[in-house]
Amino acid sequence: MRAAEVVPGKPAASRVVDREVVPVDGELLVEGLLAGLCGTDVEIIRDGFGVLPPGRDHIVPFHESLGRVLSAPEDSGFYEGDLVAGVVRRPDPEPCPACAVDAWDFCRNGKYTERGIKELDGYGMQRWTVPPKFAVKLDPTLGDAGVLTEPASVVAKAWATASAVAARSHLPVRSALITGAGPIGLLAALLGVQRGLAVHVVDRVTDGRKPDLVTTLGATYYPDLAKVTAEVDVAIECTGAAPLIWECARRASVTVLAGLTGEHDPVPLDPGVFDGMVLRNKAIVGTVNAGLPDYLAAAEALSGASRPWLHGLITRRVPLDRFTDALERRPDDVKVVVDLA
Repeated sequence: MRAAEVVPGKPAASRVVDREVVPVDGELLVEGLLAGLCGTDVEIIRDGFGVLPPGRDHIVPFHESLGRVLSAPEDSGFYEGDLVAGVVRRPDPEPCPACAVDAWDFCRNGKYTERGIKELDGYGMQRWTVPPKFAVKLDPTLGDAGVLTEPASVVAKAWATASAVAARSHLPVRSALITGAGPIGLLAALLGVQRGLAVHVVDRVTDGRKPDLVTTLGATYYPDLAKVTAEVDVAIECTGAAPLIWECARRASVTVLAGLTGEHDPVPLDPGVFDGMVLRNKAIVGTVNAGLPDYLAAAEALSGASRPWLHGLITRRVPLDRFTDALERRPDDVKVVVDLA
């Protein structure tokens, strides 16, 4: 079997190697089908982000997974042929109060591990194993679109968080603003439309695949935030751009941040935004790695979505032998995947 290997911060050292993966007692043995690429993977390979497995100078990348079960323990609830995605994060060994109740996405002491990111090999291999507790069974009709489960879990968590905060203030959520039409933004829009909301999506491109995906979904697309005149109850900010963060906070009662700025320099703040938050009981919250309930919600949302629309998000497939080609950003890319077969 073959696997991708990378040395964080040294893209020239990336390679594909032969790697034996043997069944582990009590775990699923899975045939890797696809691995999705996101900005975190680029930061690991190019910039040196992440933490290597102990005693190693390399790591198998990719945390967005899709596979098919080859064998499963009895009474695990999984069977040969099941389509599955693997959960990214594992709880810390101590455990902290959050990990003790399987809410590892809220780990308090930072001792969690993550496949393909922090101390554990990722899903960029033709065979992998996973405990049943950290696997999510998918609708078999999803096919390749099942690789969207992990990013969909992040926005499922965003919507769950927004709903909880809105309920606190008795806010009836009827409309949503999504900034950014990458995979996270488009999946956030999908879940908003599935909730029956009026969804407004903003991205800077003026034509091409992204506007078409938004309008096909039944949402409204804008190339400029200033053109959004509708009132919005919830904003999900997926770009990390500071001006958009403050504008979302100004417009919406609940703003969920799902994007990172990548910047460390101070940015000017509008005091009026914060005065409005205090006086109107507004909230800004963040979301990143998801918990198992969010993965299950993501799997349900994908199952209920249009198959042609979901497959439209996968814009490029790169073979495993040339997986570093996926790092090259192209203008019309939405979701780039690595074909492990």
